[in-house]
Amino acid sequence: MTDLVPTKVFFIKGKGVHREKLASFELALRDAGIAHFNIVEVSSILPPDCEIITSTKGLRMLRPGQIVYMVLSQNSSREAGRLISAAIGCAIPQDRGRYGYISEYHGFGVRASEAGEYAEDLAAEMLASTLGIPFDADASYDEKREAFRFGGRIVRTRHVVQTARCASNDKWTTVVAAAVFVME
Repeated sequence: MTDLVPTKVFFIKGKGVHREKLASFELALRDAGIAHFNIVEVSSILPPDCEIITSTKGLRMLRPGQIVYMVLSQNSSREAGRLISAAIGCAIPQDRGRYGYISEYHGFGVRASEAGEYAEDLAAEMLASTLGIPFDADASYDEKREAFRFGGRIVRTRHVVQTARCASNDKWTTVVAAAVFVME
């Protein structure tokens, strides 16, 4: 049996609006460019030596109907005026031969910058704990970021986030963000 270890990852986001919740999810997947795949959600590990590529390059490497593994964040509402968000955070170790972390976050009433930073911070916390870097979970975002950098073993973090404000009570709004894996 072949190991299913991804060699590449890319990040996407999308939103959709429809009177049916499932259809709004489908439209969000279409907006993100991943509706034509059979999606399998996986947990939070960024494999060692996994190359981060653009979504354009990654989508060209996949075929319609293919089973595609991804870390997926999604959120839906049909409450008029409600702000919804879906975010993916990623923490990459300095030693690329080690694994990193990907986190997902979804919230209500949270701006894009806050949702993205929260997801990024969560991934960094998970990686820091496996690397033995001490951190205070109650510290401010900037204090934690400095502790991660000071530890010198987290080389960078990143995030992708999609937010939307629901237009009306008669239509569902769905947002998605994902880290999509490619296996060669």
